[in-house]
Amino acid sequence: MKAVEKLELIKKGKLTAEENIKEFLAKIREMNPDINAILQVNDNALLEAKEVDSNIRRGKVGKLAGLAVAVKSNICVAQLKATCASKTLENYTSPYNATVIDKIRAEGGIIIGMTNMDEFASGSSGESSAFGACKNPKAIERIPGGSSSGSAASIAADFCDLALGSDTGGSIRNPASHCGVVGMKPSYGAISRYGLIDLAMSLDQIGVLTCCIEDAELLYDVIKGKDSLDASSRDFKESPFQKSPRVKPGIKIGVPKVLADKDILDLIDFKIKEICNDNGWKKQDIEIKHIDLGIQTYYPINYVEFASGTRKFDGRRFGLKIEDSCGKEVLRRILGGQEISQEEFAGRYYKKALDAKAIIAQSFEAAFSKVDCIVMPVVPKLPHKLGEEIPFEDEYKYDTLSVLANLAEIPAMSVPAGEIKGIPVGIQLLCGLGQDKKLLAIAKRFEK
Repeated sequence: MKAVEKLELIKKGKLTAEENIKEFLAKIREMNPDINAILQVNDNALLEAKEVDSNIRRGKVGKLAGLAVAVKSNICVAQLKATCASKTLENYTSPYNATVIDKIRAEGGIIIGMTNMDEFASGSSGESSAFGACKNPKAIERIPGGSSSGSAASIAADFCDLALGSDTGGSIRNPASHCGVVGMKPSYGAISRYGLIDLAMSLDQIGVLTCCIEDAELLYDVIKGKDSLDASSRDFKESPFQKSPRVKPGIKIGVPKVLADKDILDLIDFKIKEICNDNGWKKQDIEIKHIDLGIQTYYPINYVEFASGTRKFDGRRFGLKIEDSCGKEVLRRILGGQEISQEEFAGRYYKKALDAKAIIAQSFEAAFSKVDCIVMPVVPKLPHKLGEEIPFEDEYKYDTLSVLANLAEIPAMSVPAGEIKGIPVGIQLLCGLGQDKKLLAIAKRFEK
């Protein structure tokens, strides 16, 4: 059931918050040992649900009243563990709430638990967690994608109504595509990052995972907005379209030429033609300059900013020393970032990567002067099988098409497009900076 539909039942007294949470807790107890999507259940969830029910009886009904929200384990929730799925922070309990958590709880949302992820968000398969790989509920022998693997799997397994993830280079959209759910990365700054244990500060965004677009918009509207605790956050000025987001005929869908498996490209092309025919939209082939440099631009920034951000994990304040307790992918990024940051390399790689990031952003800005929305695959390949050994270079290529939105700082979504060989495949939609509401409106048509 959609969260928006369940919310109406709760408001009308046909379902209580307590009943809703009890049902999810039972499912988690029964199914999570096999899926491994939830690392920690909130022991106070039922008490919080009873408080929400009490508020509803007094006429205080929040926008998320009684809904269960799963949270990626790199987002701080007071009194719950923010482990980042790492032995480094295995025993670290958050002393405060991230801004998004305060906003959710203010509207009656209930944190059901903390989800599994790639360690320190360094990965795209969901397999690098120190607490065991997360499985894909829709294709149990395949990876769920990452790094927000547990959040996507929690939606797919019906462990919660809504979920939070973080997206540095596709970490929400990638698992959303593989698990057959909706995943949205907002414009950079649209949602406060205060309380997020970041991977790369200039690329990270907190975003949402849900079963449908309506639910994604519901949660996005609650958590968006400028925050005095995050200098990068902002309120985007609403265009006339955003104030009245009715998608009319004449919308131009831009389709760039990208590299991906033929089956995926054929499915995406079919979906685009179907949507354009149904809505009177126009498909337009476009060229976006320099997008072939996405991976080469993304990883130097990722490595350097991650290596810098991990210096606080020195074993004195937050758990164990990271170099002594992390997995191989985390260590690879730390050592790589430290090497790039050396004086003789800094100008050659990191600064030039930032320059390339700005150029890619300009290329997308130019493209959006010609089209309303850009559409492409989320991931160029189907997810590999759990435990299958693949070179790390090939795993990095999973991000080829998803890193672009982070580099350009624009909003992007993965919407289920269908299945190939019984495996879910998402279609990626991108709009211009600050056009998050436009993106949601267009995505609703793709969902139908």
